[in-house]
This record gives sequence, C-alpha cells and structure tokens, in this order.
Amino acid sequence: MLMKEISKVINGRRVIIKKPELLAPAGNLEKLKTAIIYGANAVFVGGKEFSLRSQASNFSLDDIKEAVIFAKEHNADVHVTCNIILHQENLKGIEEYLKALDKLGVKAIIVADVNMVRIAKQLDLQLEIHLSTQLSITNSKAVDFWSALGVNRVVLAREVEYSDLKDIMNKTTIDIEYFIHGAMCIHYSGRCMLSNYYSHRDANRGGCSQSCRWNYDIYENDIKLNTSKEDAFTMSSKDLALVKEIPKLIELGIDSFKIEGRMKSIHYIATIVSTYRKLIDAYCDNPDTFIFDEFFELETLKAANRCLSTGFFYGVATQNQQIFNLRDEQPTQEFVIRVVEYDEEKRIAKIEQRNHFKVGELVEFFSPKKEHWQMTIKKLYNIDFEEIEIANHPMEILFLEVEQVVYANDMARKVTK
Repeated sequence: MLMKEISKVINGRRVIIKKPELLAPAGNLEKLKTAIIYGANAVFVGGKEFSLRSQASNFSLDDIKEAVIFAKEHNADVHVTCNIILHQENLKGIEEYLKALDKLGVKAIIVADVNMVRIAKQLDLQLEIHLSTQLSITNSKAVDFWSALGVNRVVLAREVEYSDLKDIMNKTTIDIEYFIHGAMCIHYSGRCMLSNYYSHRDANRGGCSQSCRWNYDIYENDIKLNTSKEDAFTMSSKDLALVKEIPKLIELGIDSFKIEGRMKSIHYIATIVSTYRKLIDAYCDNPDTFIFDEFFELETLKAANRCLSTGFFYGVATQNQQIFNLRDEQPTQEFVIRVVEYDEEKRIAKIEQRNHFKVGELVEFFSPKKEHWQMTIKKLYNIDFEEIEIANHPMEILFLEVEQVVYANDMARKVTK
C-alpha cells in the first residue's frame, strides 16, 4: 500500500496535512487574475501553440510572462497546456517553445503526446510534465507506465469512478489530478470525431465545434418524430459538479482538484473557484466535525447554465447524466458589477458595469475577503458623478453608494426574487 499520509493527530485533534491544490482555468489574463484572487493555487492556460481550446483568448509568451509574475506574487503557479494531438506540421518549434516556457518560470506543461514528453525530458527542463486527460488514463498500471517515462503528474480520465480512483491512489506514488467541476464530453475523455465529421474542425487539435450540443432531428423508419426545434435532440452530457464529494476526495489524497472552463466568464471563475476554496478550507480545518453546508451546492448553481451531475463518479453514467433537450439548460444569475476601487470615507464604490441593472434592484455582493451580502441599489452615478437610474452601457465605469465595505475585484449579481 502506497497511500499518502493525509492527516495527523496534533494536540488531540486530527488535521489535514495534505491539502489539495485547487487548479482553475484561465482563458485570458483577466480570468487568470480573477481565479488566483478568488483562491486558486494554480491556473492552467493555453499558449498560442500546441494547445486545445483554440477559441479561447490564448496566451502569447508575453502574456505568460505577466501571468507567471502575477501568480508568483500571490504564491500560485501557472501550468501551460501543450495537449493537442501532434501532426507532422506541428513538430517544428517544440524545443524552442518549451525552453521559453521554462525560462519564464512556468510550473508545468500539460501534454498528450509521447514525443512531447521525450523532448521535455531530453531538454532537462525545470518545469514539470503533466499528462493530459486526453490520454484517457483509467488505471494504476497506465499511471506507472507514464511515471517510468518521467511524467510528474497524471490527469486522470473523467471516466474514472470513485472505487477505481481509491485503488489508483493506493497503488501510485506520482501526483494525481482529478476533475471536480466543469463540462463533460459526450465522447471518451474528449476523443471526439463528430466535430471533424460535421464541421471539419478537429476537436483534438483545438477546434471543437461542440457538435454534440447541436439540434438534431429524430427519425424512425424515415418518419420525422420531432415537430419543432424545441423538440430536437441533443446528446450532450450534463456538467460535472463534485461539490458534495470533496471530503471523500481530500481523504484519498488527491494532489490536485481541477476545474474545467477556459472559455467561461470571470463571474463563473470567481463563483466556482471561491466555492471550492471555501469548501476545501472548511473541511481541512476540521475534518472530523465537518458538516456539509448546502450553501456550497447553491453557490455552484449561481454560475451554472447547464444541469449538473456527478458524471462517472458513482459508476457508468446513465441517461440521467445526459442532456437530451436544450430546454434542460438553466439561466444563470446575472453578473452586473465588478468593483474597481472603494472610497471608505464616502462609502462610494467605483464599479465596472457588466450587465444591465437599475436603481431599485436587489444585488448580492460576493468577495474572496468576506461573506456574501445583499443590498438594494439606491444611489447610482455616471463617470461625471451625475445621478442616474439605469446602467445600460457595457463595461461603463460608474459610481455606486454601498452599505458595506467592498474591495477591488469584488463582484455583484442580481438576485431573483
């Protein structure tokens, strides 16, 4: 048994000594900074080369440099995805790119090609090599195989259920990363060919067109069964949310909890990262007296626009883990305010408008520094400090009277009564 030591009894009380890394997605610098401010220990980003999610605002080397500097100032790390399936034309420039990432202080690269592993090892880089979930690792022997090749961490396939995960953790010594939240793929660990077939966009080289979320007509014996777009068929998976399973995963000694979503909004990033941050910290502080608070689950729903599920955590996913009709999608609570700065003497916040709101509406402020709180918008001013009733210009800088202290990068969303 190779089970890692998770906790110790100190002064008669059990405490968690192996707190998992919370790893968050970042599609651009704003999202990266938001993730770190709201509690991520590390972020993963895509570069301009060799990365999936080509539709994200991927990072130039200058962006990565700024990201690493910001992360280190906040005791966090940057991982860079190099996880496309390499074709012949992708072989040029790998060595130079990896050397540049290493020089910038990137903590790890996430790879899906054995040649990328070989090159990184030959270059004797300081950065770590993490094996992407695209490799569909689902057992301890496969983990051992890649460990022998010099990989520092394996990102397990999303299809690994809890019972197998427990066994893998008992039999491996290298770091294990496990998805806890975000979109699932209808195909096995992202190995999809639908996008290639329907839109000539390669899902395994960064071009997924999300064909599984399209509307499809349904036929039986050449007879069309759906009568409208609303009755059309989709085959997408519900999003993953293991918020209730976090204590179990901490007790297994998982090294890193991964959140999916490089193309999500800063509201999504802030909400989901802060929720898991608070949950992890609460459990690790008092594991034997911890009682799950429904607050954590309700928070994840505020950022979800798709139904949530436990995916494969309890075994092979059933039809209940799928979305067969887009009417199952849910609206999010509307993100309306990001705080820029606060004048404590005047109790006025300088804010950035993110969606339409007006005087008289109830909003909920949330922050990495304090508990959530609500207030009704009473006094709102434009940039010239003229009183206004409605904020309806995207990204407009405004001033807002607030009832409590707020901090830069705090956010607010409308509260639906």
